[in-house]
Amino acid sequence: MTIAIVTGASSGIGQSAAIEIASRGAGVILTYSGNEAGARDTVATIAGSGGTAVALPLDVGLTSTFPAFRDAVALALRETWQRTTFDHLVNNAGFGHMAMFADTTEDDFDRLSRVLLKGPYFLTQTLLPLLADGGAIVNVASGSASWSGLTPGYSAYGTMKAGLVTLSRYLAKELSPRGIRVNSISPGSTRTRIAGDAFARYPEVIPGLVAKTALGRLGEPEDVGVAIAALVGTDGRWITAQDIEVSGGFNLGF
Repeated sequence: MTIAIVTGASSGIGQSAAIEIASRGAGVILTYSGNEAGARDTVATIAGSGGTAVALPLDVGLTSTFPAFRDAVALALRETWQRTTFDHLVNNAGFGHMAMFADTTEDDFDRLSRVLLKGPYFLTQTLLPLLADGGAIVNVASGSASWSGLTPGYSAYGTMKAGLVTLSRYLAKELSPRGIRVNSISPGSTRTRIAGDAFARYPEVIPGLVAKTALGRLGEPEDVGVAIAALVGTDGRWITAQDIEVSGGFNLGF
């Protein structure tokens, strides 16, 4: 059995990725920050389908907690699966933030950097000794870092996600001697709780987004989760150093 770690799996894309990865026979260690109930729901869903999952708390914006988290991962691996290593890492945890360039504060920028770029960078570094050779890493970036997804108000957010895409390529290069594949996923507009459950609070924005999407609907977490599961699994065995846009063809005519 393979084991995957999925950060930020109490809702949305992370939750869907954890459930889809588990459905393919992997054990899952999932993390949560403020939504413990959602994490318990993820664990229960996986268990209800015959899988095994463990939920651990993690704030990816606090790098000082990473060594203790690595110890908790090692303990869960031993006690639950009698393993000393895991096979897949999905860096998904994050948050959305919109502010026009002229209005973006240094605090905004620093918080985005800590959670969306510095956190995944040093969490991966901290967990690397436990990652098995031949494993896989998927970093969840964003379409806001690509030409098709450029939207006013996301200069800082998109900058961090673009950094995550570049980090993925460097990791693919440096970790290739160990047979570890590294890719990033760039979702388009997806119905999640991002930015304070923005789609539920502002449903009037949805028709405009759908009109710009070639496949004619808003993305769902499951659309991205299945792509992540494919990349970490054997389906993605010959794919590395790539950024895969999962957007239904957003702004395809750009």
